[in-house]
Amino acid sequence: MLRNAQEFKESLRDGRKIFYRGKLVEDITVHPALKVAINHASDLFRWQNDPEFEDLLVYNDQKYGKISSFYRIPKSIDDLKDRFNLIYETTRMGRGMFNIVKAIGSDAIFALMLVSKVVDAQHGTEYSSRIRSFYEDVVKKDLALSVAQTDVKGQRTKRPGEQIDPDMYVRIVERRDDGIIVSGAKSHTTQSVASNEIIVIPTRNMTEGDRDYAVAFAIPPNTKGVTLISRPMTEVEGAMNDPSSVMGNNNAENETLTIFENVFVPWNRVFLAGEWKYAGILAGMFPTYHRYTAIAYRAAMADLYLGLGKLLAEHNGTSEASNIRRNVVNLITYKETLRLAGNGASDYAENDPASGIYVPNRIYTNVGKLFANENYLNSVKNLVDIAGGLSSTLPHNDDIENPEERKLLLKYLAGAMPEKTEERIKLISTVRDIISSYGALFTSAMIHAEGSIEASIIELYRSYDYSGSKNLALFSSGVSNKLE
Repeated sequence: MLRNAQEFKESLRDGRKIFYRGKLVEDITVHPALKVAINHASDLFRWQNDPEFEDLLVYNDQKYGKISSFYRIPKSIDDLKDRFNLIYETTRMGRGMFNIVKAIGSDAIFALMLVSKVVDAQHGTEYSSRIRSFYEDVVKKDLALSVAQTDVKGQRTKRPGEQIDPDMYVRIVERRDDGIIVSGAKSHTTQSVASNEIIVIPTRNMTEGDRDYAVAFAIPPNTKGVTLISRPMTEVEGAMNDPSSVMGNNNAENETLTIFENVFVPWNRVFLAGEWKYAGILAGMFPTYHRYTAIAYRAAMADLYLGLGKLLAEHNGTSEASNIRRNVVNLITYKETLRLAGNGASDYAENDPASGIYVPNRIYTNVGKLFANENYLNSVKNLVDIAGGLSSTLPHNDDIENPEERKLLLKYLAGAMPEKTEERIKLISTVRDIISSYGALFTSAMIHAEGSIEASIIELYRSYDYSGSKNLALFSSGVSNKLE
């Protein structure tokens, strides 16, 4: 059953243990900072009950009836393309802020569905039926999900089983007849505060000595022994007294350090437990889906930057200046390259015969993701170059609303269209938020989220099919007489 926004918010009042700036949070839905992340997540539930957006956010499944489109299992190339469009459009609807609470969890579920069948075939386990049962629960209850993958890692030159403190990676402490006990911590768990379930998966390949770290499972955030320590939401705190910061007051997501202290997980919620050879496969399959998700939402972010840049060029009267045209075209290139990568990843997707699920093409997915990582700061540079110095020195909204200052500011902050000075101020204010209050978050996320630059390089280097290129080199050099 599809839930509405209020039902979603009520489900989060479950006694989960969350700390924000050193204080235990009693109710995240009314917390001054965290409520923005909750409200942002609730938009997905609000939109899916709005007839205007039903075609985008609701899928009529033959087995389950009306479900969230995010939970539609991709069984064709068109299904993947619809998913890309879903993430792209909902990011635009969120003012350029990705809304992750159904996308990331379904990315993990699809990966688990694929990998579990391989593990079951080799080891006679029951992981496939468990993840299917979990999926059905998610679909029927219309749950919000987060994914905890990145371990805190400790000494990064050492493997999980070599750490001085064994809890630097999440591990199985004890195996019991009714389940497992796990301990450890995961970093950067986006929107765990707004989720009904946390899916935990490995962050890397394992060896036999890392067997206890090859673990995947799902638990509610209010499970005994789970502690969520939130990052400070400075972008929201800075916007609390500034109504001109529209995104900061309405659209933000939260990350936590997610700690597991002897947490019990029943067997029906365990999807990997010691089968170390498959930890790396799962750790790679999830990013394939999630990087596909990434290029979709990043293309929508690029659309925001392009729109801001083009409008401010018009407001500044610089649209025909050669450097401004170049900046705008660079923003177009950034956005459309990501969309092209998404199309390529869909058009050349591969069907997994065991599950019937389509997997985005790894090469195009990682090319798009790597391009996004390496060129994000350049897109910000282009936007700031267009906007000018006011993106950092614009007076506060309080000054603009003060009658004594207002007349002066509307006079001297006018651009090429004096009748639209207030619009220009709001656009510049948004650019200021992107580079200041959101600056640290976006810069770090756009370089590291969904896998670092190096992670995409590693995946591309080892996955690329070099045979045609090498054959051409041999043919062109006269080593081979035949081009294959």
